[in-house]
Amino acid sequence: MGLVRGSGPAARARLLCGATALALLCALGATNAHAQNLPSFDAGADEDTQMYLEADTVIYNNDLQTVTAQGQVRIKYGGSRLVAERVDYNQATGRIVASGNVQIVDRQGTRIFADEIDVTEDFGDGFINALSVETTDDTYFAAESAERRGGRVTVFNQGVYTACEPCEDRPDKAPIWRVKSRKIIWNGEEKVVRFEGARFEFFGLPIAYLPYFEMADPTVQRKSGFLRPAIGYSKYLGASVSIPYFFAFSPTYDLTVTGTYYGKQGFLAEAEWRQRFNNGAYSVTIAGISQKDPSEFPSSYVDTTVEQRGMIGTSGAFTINPRWSFGWDVMVQSDSRFSATYGIVGYDAYERTNEIYLTGLNDRNYFDLRLQKFSVQDRNFRGTQLDSLQPWVLPSLDYSKTVDEPVAGGELSFDLNTAIVHRSDRDYSSGVPALRGIEGTTGRITLESEWKRSFITGGGLLLTPLLSVRGDAIGVDASDSTISAINHMTGKLGGSRYSYDGSTYGTVASDIRSSYYRGMATAGLEARWPVMFSTTSASHVLEPIGQLFIRPDAPYGDTLGIPNEDAQSLVFDAASLFERDKFSGYDLIEGGTRANLGIRYVGSFGNGWNMSGIFGQSYHIAGTNPYASPNFVNAGAFSGLESDVSDFVGYVDLDTPVGLKFFAGGRFDEETFETRRAEVGATTEIGTTKLSATYAFIQEQPLYGFDRDREEVRLSASNKLDENWRVFGGGAYDLYSNTLATSSIGLEYEDECFSYALTFKRKEGTTTKEVDYNVAFRISLRTLGEIGTSTEEVSTQLGIE
Repeated sequence: MGLVRGSGPAARARLLCGATALALLCALGATNAHAQNLPSFDAGADEDTQMYLEADTVIYNNDLQTVTAQGQVRIKYGGSRLVAERVDYNQATGRIVASGNVQIVDRQGTRIFADEIDVTEDFGDGFINALSVETTDDTYFAAESAERRGGRVTVFNQGVYTACEPCEDRPDKAPIWRVKSRKIIWNGEEKVVRFEGARFEFFGLPIAYLPYFEMADPTVQRKSGFLRPAIGYSKYLGASVSIPYFFAFSPTYDLTVTGTYYGKQGFLAEAEWRQRFNNGAYSVTIAGISQKDPSEFPSSYVDTTVEQRGMIGTSGAFTINPRWSFGWDVMVQSDSRFSATYGIVGYDAYERTNEIYLTGLNDRNYFDLRLQKFSVQDRNFRGTQLDSLQPWVLPSLDYSKTVDEPVAGGELSFDLNTAIVHRSDRDYSSGVPALRGIEGTTGRITLESEWKRSFITGGGLLLTPLLSVRGDAIGVDASDSTISAINHMTGKLGGSRYSYDGSTYGTVASDIRSSYYRGMATAGLEARWPVMFSTTSASHVLEPIGQLFIRPDAPYGDTLGIPNEDAQSLVFDAASLFERDKFSGYDLIEGGTRANLGIRYVGSFGNGWNMSGIFGQSYHIAGTNPYASPNFVNAGAFSGLESDVSDFVGYVDLDTPVGLKFFAGGRFDEETFETRRAEVGATTEIGTTKLSATYAFIQEQPLYGFDRDREEVRLSASNKLDENWRVFGGGAYDLYSNTLATSSIGLEYEDECFSYALTFKRKEGTTTKEVDYNVAFRISLRTLGEIGTSTEEVSTQLGIE
């Protein structure tokens, strides 16, 4: 019979061919149920790589032209390995058969199991019995049998796919989810996967049946075809179904077209074009609808006024080189609310900034140039008015440079800021006089230079002298209505109605010009003296801090005239105590001589407790106090800085070893220590429960637009019920109006293959008492995708429904 037992080069070559074909069949078969491409058995192996064969017996039959390895067969080649009870190779028929607990592990760690594999040596045709695959990212595929036809089509019979790990104690238990299909047909030539007689099972129970569907071959990253549909519901839009189609024109650009039908408003068409380059990417989105019944919206909504609605938007980001980049985010729409109403992804935010930008960053040098248009997508008609008040910024420029080499032993830096702002309507409040934006165009250029140097004395005192000089040039082209508003505001601010702390601005003058030029020179000195002392169980650092800034009065600081666009918010607290200029932007400038005094503390205790804090006060020593001077938004009024001796400010935080963290900060009257502003909070984690609570208080600021105290308590909590389940909730209660302003509660489940979240939210207006409800859910199936929906505009008056 010509039997030969043993091993040799011929056996090695034949077995190599067989092992390779076996692994290829398993690997390519598995990819049809999973997006990861399972590599072939010899993928990446060099032609000169040695193959290792181990078996109890190797039989060569020269007459029958067969090679048989049997008994604990192990083959290792190129980082992959095959284990079976028996491997047969028939040279005459060109078939290879591996049987008996066949297991293949490829170079990436993917594990392939089968009872028997029968395949031709050219991988053109073959069969697999009882196939299962475990991939390196924990996805699982199984089939009763698989068949390879014509070298291009693989058919899986009674296939199952899931990303859920089998239960160790009960491996036959159904996973959380799986997809079963009578046949899964993979066409390697057309790069598509077809499922026939498929059903989706949840905890072993079928919940969806799909007699036929196709998807792109998961081994191909991009292929044209239908994407997963989406369903939703909105009170004013009705039930909706969205069906997207993806056009993969090339590896670098594509188009997604989506048709959505809304039961109450009709058909919405949407398209998104994307293109990627080596140095960046951009996208263009268009959408439009002819509303079937705008009257479904409340009469106070902008949505009732238009039938033909649409938008076009584009965004992009590109890197010029490692230091420079540019990009844009621009959207134009038919009305002020379309994109928000219909949830156009990327363009549906309530507040939007349309902009084009160029940025550069190198070490400590920074450049930022932007063209901007701000917009508000409010659903009520007042939203249209709010949107018309938003300005164009044409453009703004920020440039900061720090000289690399020391200058006179210190650090020299330069800052340049410019802004040109245009607004088509003035933003003026006549009740509490405030001009938040002029109708017309303003422009400003600011150049500032600062030098500082630090010295350490023999006693540990740290001294930092500082010199700075700044110059501004401002141009104003204001409309007549703006000038009328300024004159109106000038008269009203002098009245007793707008007094604070028992005093008024007195006579308020206006100085309206087409151009302003102002400068500011500052000489300053900062002194810090950190003192460290320790005990057997703790260390402490006490650091007294003092600052003195000498400068003239701010030009035009006591009159109304210079527009204020970027310095409208002023919060005096521990964080801003040691700022040289406490205004939030460039349009307002701090003048006069001022001293800041405070003390900082840091303590570390051996039992795991840590504490830090700061406390201090600011003093206006000479000149005109800029925070007691009138401006278009009364930014300094009730700030705590409007008197020569400021309010006290402080902050403390405490970190304990038992998971409790505490913080408190506030501003307190300089004479009575009455609380002007406060925020106190704590967080803790006890076992699987997390809790947080915050109390906030802001005293009334009539000249700043708030004629009553604001006081609120916020609570949030979450509890991990077990390894997978979590409940959470929270709320905010307005103590002034006795209103539960916001509240939410939710339930979440998450494991290695599935996650689910259900959230209920409620929001109530503190003055209107109008209530908005939101119910949202999200289901995520690992490797298959995520679906979710929400009902956002379920609004009603309190006590109704």
